[in-house]
Amino acid sequence: MKRIIDLSIPVSAEVVSDPDVMRPRITYIGHKAGAAQIAAVFPGLSADDLPDGEGWAVEEVSLTTHSGTHIDAPWHYHSSTDGGQRSPTIDEAPLDLFLRPGVKLDFRHLPDGHVVSGAEVEAELARIGHRLQPFDIVLVNTAAGAAFGQPHYMDSGCGMGREATLYLTERGVKVVGTDAWSWDAPFSHTARRFARDRDPSIIWEGHKAGRERSYYQMEKLHRLEALPPHGFTVACFPVKIERASAGWTRAVAILEEPDAP
Repeated sequence: MKRIIDLSIPVSAEVVSDPDVMRPRITYIGHKAGAAQIAAVFPGLSADDLPDGEGWAVEEVSLTTHSGTHIDAPWHYHSSTDGGQRSPTIDEAPLDLFLRPGVKLDFRHLPDGHVVSGAEVEAELARIGHRLQPFDIVLVNTAAGAAFGQPHYMDSGCGMGREATLYLTERGVKVVGTDAWSWDAPFSHTARRFARDRDPSIIWEGHKAGRERSYYQMEKLHRLEALPPHGFTVACFPVKIERASAGWTRAVAILEEPDAP
């Protein structure tokens, strides 16, 4: 028997999961207004002619390609990758990458703003007893998962640095994900480090690792705490948006469980 766990957040205009400038905007058109829209399409039809005077319900949505649970393409990080090749956009992503065995790294204990190292990834893999295989989909469970829906969500959770990202991609991982707002450490924490040290290499360092070795990453996942460390499949096909840096996804985990007697 298969059990499916939804790993996606809803696209919401109410729940704060993006900076104000990037927040989704949704206009809800109800059945009465929908009846008027239908009547306008068919000359001579009155809204009252429709059952209960109701037409369709429709929503008008304004989004960025990075709203909600989404997958970043290498084009998002840099214009070139893999030794100078043009970075692929999301519509060029090979679909076979997005239905693969999943692995969960549990970093919920790490403080907000911490930058995960390659050694910490290696230690967590040893703790859960998993040897990375090429094309494993690696999901990172951070403290941000529990903060979703709260004002401090975008400042919560650890981030994956350049070293940790390359640790994964050098072993054949092509798709990763996090329950935080960004694969990198929250910008508020990075900004304080930059103000102190003036080291530009720390800016978006996890993303920029895609400049060296291409990979795709999911952000704003949800319910990762419900997953085992491994032994599940992730399905996370991106919406095909022409020439885009990202595409939305309804990411799920599929677990095989014994049939009930």
